[in-house]
Amino acid sequence: MDERLGPVLVVDDEPAIVRVLTAALTARGHRVTAALTGAQALERAKAEPPAVIVLDLGLPDVDGIEVCRRLRAISGVPIIVLSAEGADDRKVAALDQGADDYVTKPFSMPELMARVRVAMRHGPRSGDMDDAVLDVGDVRVDLPHHEVTVAGRAVDLTPKEFGFLAVLARRPGRVVTHRTILQEVWGPAYGTETQYLRVYASQLRRKLDDDPTSPRLVTEPGVGYRLVDRSPAAQGDNA
Repeated sequence: MDERLGPVLVVDDEPAIVRVLTAALTARGHRVTAALTGAQALERAKAEPPAVIVLDLGLPDVDGIEVCRRLRAISGVPIIVLSAEGADDRKVAALDQGADDYVTKPFSMPELMARVRVAMRHGPRSGDMDDAVLDVGDVRVDLPHHEVTVAGRAVDLTPKEFGFLAVLARRPGRVVTHRTILQEVWGPAYGTETQYLRVYASQLRRKLDDDPTSPRLVTEPGVGYRLVDRSPAAQGDNA
């Protein structure tokens, strides 16, 4: 077992899914703790803080979105939610309450394992990063100087484009909802103007020189966007 791999808390009320996830994660070197209810999840997260939480939203006692909110209140640990196919409103609500990523049921095990690897690599949410220089693969975002380079090439961005990219770079590999981006870049009065984001995402992709078959700036339909590491070494980690 690779001692660098942290423990994973799996929260799902279906024992069969818990068994499958436990087997898959254990085979990859993780120690796994399981919870069948939201109350158990909260207790176990406090008793033995995990490195990543995989959380089903359909729990029998406490709604998964509320569990997400309570977990985020006590910990910065990455949370990957499992949601039903087509439940975009549930995904968005969970992400707005502090989840970092999602996988749709029925899910691909390789995709879920990739999400866990990304979450494990980036670790708990950071605090104030206004003075940071952020690297996501070959994209470098210098926050204090408002400068961006891609593979060493300087990229000229407008203030809104820079703000959009910076919001994503602060959460590398994690999906960020439309509402979060709008409120952090445009202000708290915004939240539904997704047409702004489509325009700016298109402009950013052109300036980042994205390969349409493997973009750095990924659209999550109906949910938001994520900035991923497309360097050759990371290709196996990004779904």
